[in-house]
Amino acid sequence: MFLKTIIFIFTILSLQFTAQKRKTDTVFLYEKVIVYDTVYLEKAVKSRFNDVQISLPTVKDQPVENRIFKARKTTTTKKTFLQSFQYGMEGGVGFKNTTWARELNNDKQQFGENLGIWVSKSVSQNLYLLLSANVYRWNSTFDLDANKEETYLDGFYFTQDSQPLLFQRFNNKHFEYTAQLKVLYEWKKFRPFVGFAVNRNSYKMQFLVPENQVLNKLDDFKSKNFNLGFSFGLQYQILPKIMISADYQQFSLNNLSLKNSSFDFDIFKTNNTFAERKLNFGISYSISR
Repeated sequence: MFLKTIIFIFTILSLQFTAQKRKTDTVFLYEKVIVYDTVYLEKAVKSRFNDVQISLPTVKDQPVENRIFKARKTTTTKKTFLQSFQYGMEGGVGFKNTTWARELNNDKQQFGENLGIWVSKSVSQNLYLLLSANVYRWNSTFDLDANKEETYLDGFYFTQDSQPLLFQRFNNKHFEYTAQLKVLYEWKKFRPFVGFAVNRNSYKMQFLVPENQVLNKLDDFKSKNFNLGFSFGLQYQILPKIMISADYQQFSLNNLSLKNSSFDFDIFKTNNTFAERKLNFGISYSISR
């Protein structure tokens, strides 16, 4: 019995020794992580006025304030640049008087209509430059027709190379092309202006001209002179996009030349300077406003 007990104990000790020898130890490492955080506290400051509590702004609010300010500034600048240019169209009626035709039309005023376009640019807070181009259609105040009645222009005329021309008809109905550069000053709804102008009148006179040495062809002799002048007037804004205007124009005509490219002839052989005066009333519509 005692022998069995010793063998059993010996066996248990041998197995335990063997098990401890083959066992792999596991080492566990622990890491302690400490996170530091900053906590911002708002401190109320007492005001002397009725104990009103005023909070101090935090630092993080400042960049937001700057970004909002820059965005608004950029938008305002872009809007002002776009509004510095304006363009539109205009139309109106007017009366015209020329000194060269005073005896022919008994000093009557020519009535006409016009259409045009314009573009303007702001050069300062209240000062503008405006460039306009207009086409006028003037009605006739006299009619000389050699086929209907006797006129003081009736008869034969001869070119420089002795070719005969027979007068037929002439009146002062014509088209006029005008360009103006104006300086405008804006005061409330009023815009007075002065300007420099250039125009060309398209008068036409008809003659019978020779064709194959026979006087049987009707041909036109036209004016192509450019004339310089000035203008001044006033605009008044009645609606955001609509303005009414009145202006006076005056041009100097150095001679009145009517020519034909096929014939060396000009019926007006004077060196006189004539005056041309116009009074116009119109309405202007701004497309860009």
